[in-house]
Amino acid sequence: MNGQNRKDIAIDSKVAIVLKKDQLSGNLTEGIVVKILTKSPTHPHGIKVMIEGGAVGRVKKVFIH
Repeated sequence: MNGQNRKDIAIDSKVAIVLKKDQLSGNLTEGIVVKILTKSPTHPHGIKVMIEGGAVGRVKKVFIH
């Protein structure tokens, strides 16, 4: 899943996000979602979330448990 649909992401989901500082390089950071920040049901660049440790970024990949 590509992370553009809010319904695909839940608290405690394992995801790969792109941090603001990594948008040009495309480096991904993996972590567990602690808070979903985007209110709308979809977002073309990925739903914005906070992962454990406080990092905030847009979801690029959702891992299936």
